[in-house]
Amino acid sequence: MAAKKNSGAGRRVSSIERILGRLDDLDSANLTILVQRLARERGLFEMLFDTIDEGILVIDSAGVIEYSNRAGMRMIGLRGNDPGTAVLWKLVPDLARSLDFLQDDGLAPNIARDAEIFYPEHRWLRLQISRISLGGGEGVPARFVVILRDITADRESTEEMLESERVNSIFTLAASVAHEIGNPLNSMKIHLELIRRKLTKLDVPEKSAGTLKNSVGICLEEIARLDDILKNFLGAIRPQKPALVKTNLVEIVIDVLGVQKIELENRNIRCSMIQVCKELPVVLGDESQLKQLIFNVTKNAMESMQDGGSIAIELDCDDAFVYLRVRDSGCGISRDDISKIYEPFFTTKNNGHGLGMMIVMRIMREHGGQVGLDSTPGKGTTVTLQFPKPGARARMLPPTK
Repeated sequence: MAAKKNSGAGRRVSSIERILGRLDDLDSANLTILVQRLARERGLFEMLFDTIDEGILVIDSAGVIEYSNRAGMRMIGLRGNDPGTAVLWKLVPDLARSLDFLQDDGLAPNIARDAEIFYPEHRWLRLQISRISLGGGEGVPARFVVILRDITADRESTEEMLESERVNSIFTLAASVAHEIGNPLNSMKIHLELIRRKLTKLDVPEKSAGTLKNSVGICLEEIARLDDILKNFLGAIRPQKPALVKTNLVEIVIDVLGVQKIELENRNIRCSMIQVCKELPVVLGDESQLKQLIFNVTKNAMESMQDGGSIAIELDCDDAFVYLRVRDSGCGISRDDISKIYEPFFTTKNNGHGLGMMIVMRIMREHGGQVGLDSTPGKGTTVTLQFPKPGARARMLPPTK
């Protein structure tokens, strides 16, 4: 097939050379007609190339872009006068090595590679690079056609699927562990109840019986507390469809801070709430999940401070969103750790479980919102929870599966 393509290209080039060789025989009128015809054909081909979704580039061996269709210019951020001067290596680094392979006649004439670019926007491109022959012998410089295909959506979909599978496996493991712990707890509870009943029937001095009953009661209370911890843990990590109602975020924040008041005082942390937007709109949310969400964020903020500090909770809004920002004066997060902060079981704390921010991300996604995180080591962290207003929520919700 490649030989046929090359022979076809050779015939077209030979045809053009024959036409050019006869230019001396043409009078001015025929020459004008020929030039106009060539211009029309070039315009037709350019129009056809501009209707293609994939980017099409023609480059030389130095990487200079000699031609780009409209899609190619959009994908790599070319301006109208860039073709002829822009170098592909600067726009999509690390491609020169691919052309070294292409120029080796002993290897395949086509190479496909995936490349990550950050300008004009962050996206993933699949590049297929093919060497083309224009004929004319050894002195003719090599040319290459580069086909660009935007695979950002496919890649993100794959990453989301892998993340979902990983999270589901964690949920399954956690549920299994909780079940295995729950069974012996129930057995212990039953046998302690039997011991307490036996104590009432045995002829044991009142003082000794009272001490034993008290110890059994403490054990039963601790078992009940462990059972509650397991239920709360499973309720926090198990994916649940939110029961959406109109919710006032201010009231949710006040409730959460009320629960955390004693801990804030014990840690010597000042906490303030600022409502920037005069009339904060309600959001559609599950009150229980939103409390869990805000509790996790403020808990992280508290634990980032060792010797006191401050937490500022700011509520604001614009035409489309309601924002809840939690700013702390804690130790901050390093650049290397920020990218891992939503991964399950990743934690920088000595006694952390690494599920808090993963749960925050899951709840926000289920509510059609987004999470933003900005941190400076040694200065503090700001977590921004962005909720869509009820009118904008339809376009923000994740697609149903």
